[in-house]
Amino acid sequence: MRHRIFNWAGTAILAASALAVSLPTLAQERSGWPTSVKIGTASQGGTYFIYGAGWGNLVKEMLGVNATAEVTGGPTQNMVLVNAGDLQFGMTTMGPAHAGWTGQIEMAPGVEMKNVRAMFPMYKTPFQVVALQRSGIKSIADLNGKRVGVGPRGGTASVYWPKFFQDLGIKATLQYGGASDQTGQVQDGLIDAFAFAAGVPISAFRQIEAQQPVNIFSFNDTELTKVLEKNPSVSRFDIPAGTYSSVEGVQSTVAMWNFAIANKDMPASLVYEIMKTVLDNNDRMMQIHKSSSETLAANMVNNSFMWFHPGAIRYFKEKGIEVPKHLIPPEYKE
Repeated sequence: MRHRIFNWAGTAILAASALAVSLPTLAQERSGWPTSVKIGTASQGGTYFIYGAGWGNLVKEMLGVNATAEVTGGPTQNMVLVNAGDLQFGMTTMGPAHAGWTGQIEMAPGVEMKNVRAMFPMYKTPFQVVALQRSGIKSIADLNGKRVGVGPRGGTASVYWPKFFQDLGIKATLQYGGASDQTGQVQDGLIDAFAFAAGVPISAFRQIEAQQPVNIFSFNDTELTKVLEKNPSVSRFDIPAGTYSSVEGVQSTVAMWNFAIANKDMPASLVYEIMKTVLDNNDRMMQIHKSSSETLAANMVNNSFMWFHPGAIRYFKEKGIEVPKHLIPPEYKE
């Protein structure tokens, strides 16, 4: 009996000692964590808002940090706001990210946004167009002389669709606004088509095709070749058959990678835990949006210029993924 009591007592002492050690360690890991953070997304009705609100809710559920999705102008504005510290986190496509990194964003000319750090890869953003069938618009060439919505100013679509139109000799009257608003404008005849860029399926496109017959299209082979030649920041992307009920077969277009970003002053331990929350729970992310099938640690290779956050580097190293030296920030310590 004494032997059993001694063993139990010894076990209790060891457990208490472990708890005494783990509590300060846990407190230290959470040192400097904010109680709430904001995530820059884009307009409502687009994939960014759905995806951003989704991983924000996961962070709140698993880490106890209140993470809210903020409606913004999209990737370009998110670079500006995260760099300034007005937002703690955000999401961006790598085209606008590179423009911000090198000081070439129109809304902040000459400002190299080196306070931004890359976190996890998200997915590719394909470029597509939707128009009502009764408009007769079913190709890029048909957009010549038409009123075309290109999403909110500063968003990926509003930056790159005008470039694509110029490359292809298309002269369209551009209109700017949120995805939900421009979907409604197409239905009301206020604009002739909506050219957008978002993870597929684009919820705004699904919304409109559920209500009226539409044409959802992108580039033909000749246009695709020209756009790829003139825009090295995009790559070919095939949208799978069945993505939209109104599209038969595979649709070829161009796409650009997206990454989550953080302000450099965010605690490394918090960023590390966010990386674990998002990347180790891909099944939960897939419930948020199908594009999360590409939200995988291995896809970090699609960032070739922006410094990774130290918390992200810690995560990648634990997964056996080496971060190239030129992507390691000055503040990083082993």
